[in-house]
Amino acid sequence: MRHRIWLRTVSTVLNPKMRSHTYIDTLGSARIMARVLDGKALAKEIKAELKIKIHNWVSSGQRAPSLRCIIVGEDPASHTYVKNKIAAAIEIGIEAQTLKYDENLTEEALITAIELLNEDTTVDGILVQLPLPNNIDERRVCNAVAPEKDVDGFHITNVGQLCLDMPTIVPATALAVIEMLKRFKIETFGRNAVVVGRSKNVGLPIAMMLHSDKNHDSGLGMDATVTVCHRYTPPELLQQHCRNADIIVTATGVPNLIKADMIKPGATVIDVGITRITDEQGKTKLVGDVDYDETAFIKT
Repeated sequence: MRHRIWLRTVSTVLNPKMRSHTYIDTLGSARIMARVLDGKALAKEIKAELKIKIHNWVSSGQRAPSLRCIIVGEDPASHTYVKNKIAAAIEIGIEAQTLKYDENLTEEALITAIELLNEDTTVDGILVQLPLPNNIDERRVCNAVAPEKDVDGFHITNVGQLCLDMPTIVPATALAVIEMLKRFKIETFGRNAVVVGRSKNVGLPIAMMLHSDKNHDSGLGMDATVTVCHRYTPPELLQQHCRNADIIVTATGVPNLIKADMIKPGATVIDVGITRITDEQGKTKLVGDVDYDETAFIKT
């Protein structure tokens, strides 16, 4: 999944470094190229760190961590996601396997398979790829995974502990957003943050961590003042909230929802959205929620 941050820094006095990212538009206004904080580079850095930690763990006489990833059905996107997850796990030294099931698998059979993994002491983490076929209750399946092995953080116990700001397993995408803010040293204390999207697996946990108290047990709190916008937020209010935000995290899957004129100078924008579209040449590509071409440059 792609994660992009645009940190927009505006100054009326351009130093030499700024000038190297500045051009004059057709109206004669100077525009500064936004600073792009590279999520891919950061992911590579974190994987290198984890690889060393796991190597040291195994070198001390412990077995390598073990992950089982369950996928039901033939959804191409899901299979791609699972393939990438398994490859990333193996790359850093995790023993990882995919368990594939036919789309006709019953809910009870799936839960039985999960319960066997729960009882297997050689398996440390279980990941059930969503979405599941329509005949299977996703909530029941997520709750069937043992909380301590719930890699996705979707079990009701882990969700509840997150809401109570207790140590827990956090959904990966949400935790990635918080990790990016920390590693790029984006100030959140007392800042206005807007989360666009309220999904239970992304928007909700992001909002919970952004507003939580850093001094609580989880240590994940960011002490921001948080506003959550969603599909029923009137467009004019969405613009108003975003223009007042120091930090915007958007995760809706609506291409170009966030325009440049909705982002104030100096704001940080994290684009978690991902949508496959077809361009004018008939080629498919992945885009986020933010209009990148507009947002990459700022008028001064």
